[in-house]
This record gives sequence, structure tokens and C-alpha cells, in this order.
Amino acid sequence: MATTVTLEKCGHNKGYRGLDNCRFCPGSQCCVEDGPESIESIIDMDAVCKRVTTLGLDVSVTISQDAGRYLCDFTYYTSLYQSHGRSAFVHVPPLGKPYNADQLGRALRAIIEEMLDLLEQAEGGLAYCHKH
Repeated sequence: MATTVTLEKCGHNKGYRGLDNCRFCPGSQCCVEDGPESIESIIDMDAVCKRVTTLGLDVSVTISQDAGRYLCDFTYYTSLYQSHGRSAFVHVPPLGKPYNADQLGRALRAIIEEMLDLLEQAEGGLAYCHKH
């Protein structure tokens, strides 16, 4: 369980052994047959983390390279695979442990805005519909 707001850098294809809530686990223990071992987001999560941290939002933002080989990692890898790396996954701690809804909302808004800004820069100034 997350205790910080955690930006995931990559998703992993193999190593899924745990059953989900419907008691399903892929027989091949992977997300995509013959898919790459891992896929990184094209979003520079280190830059997002640094930028959001400098805003002084009183929320700890960290980076991870392993979303856990369960539903989160499976979902993230599949999203990265289908979007050619244009995806993000953020683990958020439960409300009140340690942040309240207002703190988490401000942090997530800042994170999303930074991600969109970086995507806009990376993809040649495409117009995204967001306001600061």
C-alpha cells in the first residue's frame, strides 16, 4: 500500500502469479505474449517528481520502477503497450493515511498538469485542453 504519491516509470510483462479478485491469473504469467519485458512511459517521471516537489504542496511524491506484478502493473503495462508508451500510473495512499482529500487533489492536479506539459513539449507543441 502506498504511503506517498508514487509515479510509476514502467510496466512489466512477466511474473504474474497472484490471483486477482475474480481468481484469475494469466496462464502464461504475462500481460502480452511476445511483448517486451518492460515498457517505460515516454513521460519523464523524474522531471514530473522534481517539478511537483518544488511546488511545496506538503505531499511526498516519489518514483517507482515496479508497480507490483499484480493488477496495477498488469493494467499499466497493457496501457503502455497499447499506447506506445503514452500512459501514466500513479499510486495514491488511502485517504487520511497520511494525506486528506484536499492535499491529494492538489498534488494529483499538479502531477497531471506537469505530465501534460511534458507531453506537449515532447510531441511538438500539440494542443492539449488543460488550464493551470
